[in-house]
Amino acid sequence: MVEPQNAPGTGEMEQQLLEVRQKIHPRAVHGWFNNWRIALVLFTQIVFYGLPWLQWQDHQAVLFDLAARKFYLFDLVLWPQDFIWLAALLIISALALFLFTAVAGRLWCGYACPQTVYTELFMWIEQAFEGDHIRRRKLETAPWNLEKILRRGGKHVTWVLLALWTGFTFVGYFTPIEVLGQEVLQLQLGPWETFWILFYGFATWGFAGFMREQVCKYMCPYARFQSVMFDPDTLIITYDYKRGEPRGSRKKGLDHKAQGLGDCVDCGICVQVCPTGIDIRNGLQYMCIGCAACVDACDQVMSKVGYPKGLIRYSTENAIEGKYPDSAIWRHSLRPRTLVYGLILLGIIGTFLYTLAGRIPLRVDIMRDRQTLAREAPDGQVENLYRMQIINMDQRPHRYQITARGVEGLTVATGQQVDIPALETANINVNLRTQPMRLERPSTPIIFEVRAMDDKTIVQEAKSSFLR
Repeated sequence: MVEPQNAPGTGEMEQQLLEVRQKIHPRAVHGWFNNWRIALVLFTQIVFYGLPWLQWQDHQAVLFDLAARKFYLFDLVLWPQDFIWLAALLIISALALFLFTAVAGRLWCGYACPQTVYTELFMWIEQAFEGDHIRRRKLETAPWNLEKILRRGGKHVTWVLLALWTGFTFVGYFTPIEVLGQEVLQLQLGPWETFWILFYGFATWGFAGFMREQVCKYMCPYARFQSVMFDPDTLIITYDYKRGEPRGSRKKGLDHKAQGLGDCVDCGICVQVCPTGIDIRNGLQYMCIGCAACVDACDQVMSKVGYPKGLIRYSTENAIEGKYPDSAIWRHSLRPRTLVYGLILLGIIGTFLYTLAGRIPLRVDIMRDRQTLAREAPDGQVENLYRMQIINMDQRPHRYQITARGVEGLTVATGQQVDIPALETANINVNLRTQPMRLERPSTPIIFEVRAMDDKTIVQEAKSSFLR
């Protein structure tokens, strides 16, 4: 990648790892990318906090009901037997992450990662109670007095309330949130709900309020393996060292090029606004989460001093090195790696949607009655008994017709029809009969067919055998 300027040596890096962490108070920044980040923070949290309260056909729109072993996703209800679709969703998410990273770096980290989002929310609260980055630093070192107690206390109370509400909402995706709310108000919360609300709330409070950039630097595995998905054509936040170096302060209005200086005025604002405290001018670093705060800050400085924007910008290594202009960056995003990722992703999404569209909301399991394998009926026919489990996976009740074939004259003596409510399971006994002279073998393969009488497209078959 781009050669780091003034990059720390091995000894300095070891010292950085061993030294006590200095709390980072990022400077507020305004700009195009910051507006995008605010919009995505608000959008993701409206979805997260609001979705559990949305009702859909007499049930919660999104609910992972582990007790009932049903996953509700609007019109779709997934059962344990549908685990393959849940696995497909995880594979699609992983491949999408690989594709976006190969094309445009850590977009997920900078704009939608929960750690980034909640750190941003907690910093908004911190700024509301303690002021800008300068006032926060002063308050950090100031002696304890009434003002500090009120400001710090108000901040932490608000943090805790937000964290608990986050934990409550998280559990609301697994327990119907209206029921959960009643249990909280009546102080009848179950042990596992209590544990997960407190645990998730504590994790949110700790990660977003205290650890912040430490999670991105030392705990997140994505930061460690992201480099294997980068190449010289990956769009990343980078410093144009050819244009900016040598950096240095200068008087406004003088020709800095005549003084042998680059466009970088060495103001350090790009470091001040960075939530992880790195200097992007030292080259690409794994601690960079791609939030583009330094881009907005540098563009503001360039506007003030009358220089072109884009000293720090989204670009690629090859573009910075002059192998092609910035206007050709998107054309170079279509390369073998991204095309392979994209084709695989499209193939899996297509297969997922095709199989999901053809999914039949009915499951039939058949098992022979172990106590009575075969017996002679009063009319001289041979009778076999079966235990059948029928799962109505549809959100509508159905009456099902049960038939069997495989032996001439095979009839269903009992259990011909069954009514099953929406999303319920029925266990019924089914008796099959036929004349003994029609059985040529001790065991004859047969097929049960279960069909919804009000919807001929809902039909399932199950194999078994008929004993003589």
